[in-house]
Amino acid sequence: MRTDQRAPNIVKHVFSVDVEDYFQVEAFAGNISRKTWDQFPLRVVDNCNRLLDLLDEHHVSGTFFVLGWIARRCPQLIRTIQERGHELACHSFWHRRVYSLSPAEFRQDLREACDAIEQASSAKVIGYRAPTWSITRQSLWALDILAEEELVYDSSIFPIHHDLYGIPNAKREPYIENCGHGRQIVEFPPATIQIGRMNVPIAGGGYLRLLPLSVTCWVFERYEKAVKPLVLYLHPWELDPEQPRFEAKLRSRFRHYTNLRSTYPRLKQLLTRYSFESFRDKLASEHALPSMVKQYAAMAGD
Repeated sequence: MRTDQRAPNIVKHVFSVDVEDYFQVEAFAGNISRKTWDQFPLRVVDNCNRLLDLLDEHHVSGTFFVLGWIARRCPQLIRTIQERGHELACHSFWHRRVYSLSPAEFRQDLREACDAIEQASSAKVIGYRAPTWSITRQSLWALDILAEEELVYDSSIFPIHHDLYGIPNAKREPYIENCGHGRQIVEFPPATIQIGRMNVPIAGGGYLRLLPLSVTCWVFERYEKAVKPLVLYLHPWELDPEQPRFEAKLRSRFRHYTNLRSTYPRLKQLLTRYSFESFRDKLASEHALPSMVKQYAAMAGD
């Protein structure tokens, strides 16, 4: 029997986690060399376990996009995530922006990451999320490679203006992308709200921490009124206000450290109030994927 107070809800949103540690984030990429990652104490295991306990409490399963580097060093964590009912997906191996790589480098990184995850779990990886949402107009070729490597879906294209990422006029709802050689891949954009002609990011990462919870809930209610699920995302380090602090540019420190203490209580309220599932379950819950995409397309522009 369910013990939470969530009201019956016909909309199941998508819950997703980008599994990386506090020293591997884009905000500090210019300060911390990947060659030194081994020198930092890992906090990702404890932070993931805290998150897994919270998800268990609310009977929620989600998708964990795992960094291959983490899977190699913490295989038991990867098995634990899977054993507790969550989907494992790929977040690259080295957390490098896709548009900084050649197609050959991207393919190699993808293969190494998927192999690390699959070796740890014996699970087939079917989903991908690029570090820093870095599938942009410069790197749309990556979708062809994902399809060639037999991934089923991607969640990397953010339909917003940003200094590091985004395709502002990309679709806001899930859609099927036609790739080379007759292949296809399903694209799941992270949540945005349309204000005038501008798409505003919402319900994930720093946006979840920086914006008032009332605004986040307003967006959830807008999606539910339209009978559309949104994609929520966060990182395990966002539940860790005691993590070590690094010297970096003011903007980087603001993006990374602001309101870390608010993440856990805000997330708990969202899990209590709304229903969630994984990308894998979202795909499986639809009898025919093209029908789902047509439904979203019909709702576009609400």
